[in-house]
Formats: sequence, C-alpha cells, structure tokens
Amino acid sequence: MTDPIVFKGLKVLDMSWIGVGPLTMRYLADFGATVIRVESVTRPDNSRTVSPFKGGQPEFSLGQFNANFNTSKLDLGLNLALEEGRDVIRRLLREWQPDVLAESFTPKTMGKWGLDYEQVDVKRPGIVYLSTCQQGHTGPHRDFAGYGTQATCLAGFHSVTGWPDKEPVGPYGAYTDFVNPPNALVAVLSALEYRRRTGKGQYLDLSQLECAIHYLAPAALDYTANGRLPGRVGNRDPHYVPHGVYPCENEDETRTGGAWCVIAVSDDEEWRALVRAMGSPSWAVEERFATAAGRREYENEIDGRMEAWTQGFTMHDLMRRLQEAGVPSGAAQAGADLWTDPQLKHRGYFRWLDHPVKGPMPYEDVQALLPKTPGRPRWASPLVGQDNDEVLKGILGMSDAEVAGLAERGVLETA
Repeated sequence: MTDPIVFKGLKVLDMSWIGVGPLTMRYLADFGATVIRVESVTRPDNSRTVSPFKGGQPEFSLGQFNANFNTSKLDLGLNLALEEGRDVIRRLLREWQPDVLAESFTPKTMGKWGLDYEQVDVKRPGIVYLSTCQQGHTGPHRDFAGYGTQATCLAGFHSVTGWPDKEPVGPYGAYTDFVNPPNALVAVLSALEYRRRTGKGQYLDLSQLECAIHYLAPAALDYTANGRLPGRVGNRDPHYVPHGVYPCENEDETRTGGAWCVIAVSDDEEWRALVRAMGSPSWAVEERFATAAGRREYENEIDGRMEAWTQGFTMHDLMRRLQEAGVPSGAAQAGADLWTDPQLKHRGYFRWLDHPVKGPMPYEDVQALLPKTPGRPRWASPLVGQDNDEVLKGILGMSDAEVAGLAERGVLETA
C-alpha cells in the first residue's frame, strides 16, 4: 500500500536562501520530507527583512514573506563563516546522510567552504545536489549576483511588459523567484527517480535566468523564425479583441488604485455574447465590429466605449455577469480580496499555523490536493536556530556539553 505521506523518509539539507531554493524545498517539506534549513544571524537571509510584518513592526522574527517559504522545516542556526560551523554540515552529510542538498549561493561560495558537489559527493555518495543561482555555475556571467527583479529584466520580461509610449515596468515583484520553483522541483524529483533506478546521484545546475526565459518561448521562437521583436503593447493581445483591464465602480474606499475587471474576447462568438451582456447597444451591433479584423481596426474606439460601460458595475458583479454570458473575465483582485474569495475559501487555501513569536498566522496551503497522498504545511516557519537541539542532539547525538561549547564559541546562532 502506498504511504499517504509521499516523501516520508526523504532527508533534505536546505542551505538555500531568499526565494527559489526555500520555495522548492517547501514542496518536499509539506509532503512529508524531513528538511533541515540552515540559517545564520551573522549573514541573515535577506527575505526575513521583507514585509509584511506582524503588526506592521519591521522586526527580524515578525516577517511573513520569508515565513511563507519555509513551513514544515527544522531550523539549524549556524555561522558558516567559522570552520566549526562547516564541520557540523560535514557531520550531517556523513551521519545523517541527506538525500538532497540545496544551495543558492554564488558559484564560488560552496567550493570555498569545501562543500561543493565534488566534495559533498565523497562524504555522501549518491546525493542529489541542487545549485540554483541567477545565471548558473558556468559561463562568463556565473559570478553575477542578484535577485529575481534583476533576473526578470535580463530574461526580457521588461521589454514586453508595459505601454508602448512609456518606460518598461515589468511584471510585479521578483517574478523569476516564483516561476522557477516548480521547475526546480521537477528536476529534483527526476534526479531522485533516476537514483532509485540506478543508485546514482546527480548535480543539478539551475540557472534562474534560463528557466524564466522558457516562459517567453513564443516571443523567442517568433524572433528566431521570423526576425520579429516583440514590443510593449499594454494589455492588448495580438489575436483577442477586445482584450484589456477595464475600470469599474469602486465600492471599497480603502482600495487603492481603483477597481478593475479583465475581459478577453477570443472569437466572434464571444464577441456576440459580450454584446448581448451589454444589452446590444447600437454601436456594438455595427457590422464593422463583427469580425476580429474589424475589431482590431477599431480597437481604440471599442476600448473607450467598453470603459464607459464597465464603470457602471462593481468588478465582481461585472465578472459574474460576463462569466454567466460566456465571456472570459475576472475581477482584478487585491490581496485583501483573496480572504473573501469563495473558491479559495472552499478549498481551504489559507491555513493558520501557530508561530512561537507571531502567534497564529496564515500560510498558503499546498497548491495541489492529492487525495491518496495529501500534503499540508505541518507547522509554521521556525525561528533561526529554533531546532538546534533537535538536530544536534536528536539527529547527530551530540552531548549537552558539545552543544553548549558550540554556542559559546559562536558557532550556533539563534534569533
């Protein structure tokens, strides 16, 4: 019988930080793997300094941005600048025998510490070793450091996002941090399956830049095949008309930026459905709008008339009206709207977990509901060094004196 805890018994040493690595390892942790996250106070994970913070207080242990990446993990606080700190890692490799090691430093770091793949594979043969940095571990730009915001620019997203008469804006946030983890997870699982069949581990070198470019594949292919460079076209689409984000009545005075609804008409049938939903106004039934080519020619006029009509509805009312009519549409929800979204509520998307400092806090649940092998965030993201005793005494069998000595010499860290 299949164990309902799909990754039970899988051991992961998570030495990654910021976004891609921690998010990838969270998938394994939430589905039952034992994941030891290694953190430092001397060189802290910068994502712990990113809002939102509990109570609006920007304190190291109150951030929820980082916390949402690290549920179901144990936390070992180590000063890896010290040789004794790195010795603890080597001991974990020899004695605990992790199946997976993940790191996301710039390429020279792990080698400098004597913990690159070649050296780790000697201590733990067969390990699956994931390295994920901005541009990969080889090539002339291997040492370039940066965040997802820079990788998004390098991948080309800013060149195609925004308005043609304005400066590039790019997608919101560190976009590449959130499109990479599913791909990294598949790579890790594939390597584990390969090891199951062959007994051999693998080194995985994931360039966050290259992975992100896959999400611009149509544009890259169009240039390669046809020599066409895509530009910024706002919210318009090369095939769908109308296609945009339209203003609505703002029923919530606390909502900044107004209320909006996305509408995308892909063919003539959907256009006729939209016309009926608008009450068949005389302008919309004109023959010049009956085909996609005609609508494309008069797109500015259509958008202007649409904007005048959509402002008579709240965004959710308009979404429901159009959806019922068979027109693809969606309210442009803000973060606060997600708390009352009936679909997310039905599926239990937010799970409240008790944090040792923040108390009960909401975390995103797993993104796929697997009835035979369900996963879930089992406990809140830990504090730095919260599980030092469990890891050092419980897993490595260190004595109280050994652990106390490491703490006295600044090897162990907590916050």
